[in-house]
Amino acid sequence: MIPARFRLPSQRFLLPCLAIACLLPAACRQQAPAPVPAPPKTVVASGSEDAGAVSSDAKPAGVTQAELLKGTDWPALRLVSGEAWIDCDHAGAPPPGTLSIVPDPAPPAGQADAAASPSHPDVAAAALGVADAAAAPAPPAPAPAEEDTRDDAADDAAVALADGPVDEPRPLVDLGFKDVEAAMSSCRERGVVRLRYEGKISSDFTALMQRTAAMADRMEIGTRILDIDSTGGRVEDAMPAGDAIAGSQWTIRVRADSICHSACVLVLASGDERDIAGKVGIHRMVRVGSQATTRAELSQELREVYGEIKEYLERNGASVAVADLMMTVPNRSLRLLDANELREYGLSGANAVQDDLDRIILARKCGDDFVKRRDAFLRAFTSRCEMADDQAAVAACAVSLGNEYGFPDETCAADGPLASLRRAGRVSAAAAAAATAAAAGETTAASARGTAGGAAGRGG
Repeated sequence: MIPARFRLPSQRFLLPCLAIACLLPAACRQQAPAPVPAPPKTVVASGSEDAGAVSSDAKPAGVTQAELLKGTDWPALRLVSGEAWIDCDHAGAPPPGTLSIVPDPAPPAGQADAAASPSHPDVAAAALGVADAAAAPAPPAPAPAEEDTRDDAADDAAVALADGPVDEPRPLVDLGFKDVEAAMSSCRERGVVRLRYEGKISSDFTALMQRTAAMADRMEIGTRILDIDSTGGRVEDAMPAGDAIAGSQWTIRVRADSICHSACVLVLASGDERDIAGKVGIHRMVRVGSQATTRAELSQELREVYGEIKEYLERNGASVAVADLMMTVPNRSLRLLDANELREYGLSGANAVQDDLDRIILARKCGDDFVKRRDAFLRAFTSRCEMADDQAAVAACAVSLGNEYGFPDETCAADGPLASLRRAGRVSAAAAAAATAAAAGETTAASARGTAGGAAGRGG
């Protein structure tokens, strides 16, 4: 048999095939979608007058925290730099503009005309909005009837606020002792207070934080949440506000529909826990009233302020690199920090300094073994529970871990990881109680089945 002879294809046929083969990879590459560009880290800052980090020498005298904790004669003060609401729920209040106002009782006979206008400043402020209420003159109070034993209209408004539903947001405009007490009184039994603030970082915001923190201490409210939305303000007001927060166990939240820019970042640094879903950004300060004519003179003016900022960041567990980065970003721009940078600079999650301090105090109180088991629990919670679909599943996982690591521990029940998760709002008390009851029910049922099985075996 004669073997078949192999014949190479002709050049006329081979060259077009090679050309097509070379073009195919290029065609495939052209069809691949273009990569989505990363969002810019530096954006244009807001042009509003509230934007930016402002520094000035004006330092109005304030009430000390010790004075707020002892007396009830707090200096009269009205919140005008923003809007604030109080509620007693981890989940948070409805958006602004959906507040329910508790109506006044029907006025006595002869006062119908006077009652036609709002008689209570707090309720009127909530109905008008803070900006309008601050500018509007207070309406004249109606002449009291002979049988009326009320002290004044403000007391009546305080009663109206205190009698409202527990989780209804309560507007907080006047920051006197009775007003703050009334807004927070419903939160005492639940042990949770959430302060929602939208506005500028200014001296009245500092007073707001100092006074709500002092009232939470007086009422022994353990879980405290600041839900903030701010474009910034004066750095000399942000730091004392942060000091009030740092000394009183607050969780700070920036919701997805909120921002924390400029001087607000200093407030963010002070929280025990920082839960961030919105935009966080920084930029350079503007020095109000500066007499500088050269770069050297301006740098000298700002050196002392930046020194205070660095010291403040350091004592609150945040990186001083934040202050250095602020120096390089023009005030008309805004440098947005991504999730990795927030962690790297110590501005998100657990506060490192507070965590160390808590561990030192806890070891003295409950022992080193307790602290080691607590740390192991929290590491396991992060890896095994936080990715659960809903609050009930997270709570059930936490209760299961408690059984695994020996919590609650009777020697320090209030200091265990389950209690700290409830205080931080990461596990609700109701969900934890339901999970505990379910676990106890399963244990009882299993024990009953074991007893029944043993009895049946003996009977057989």
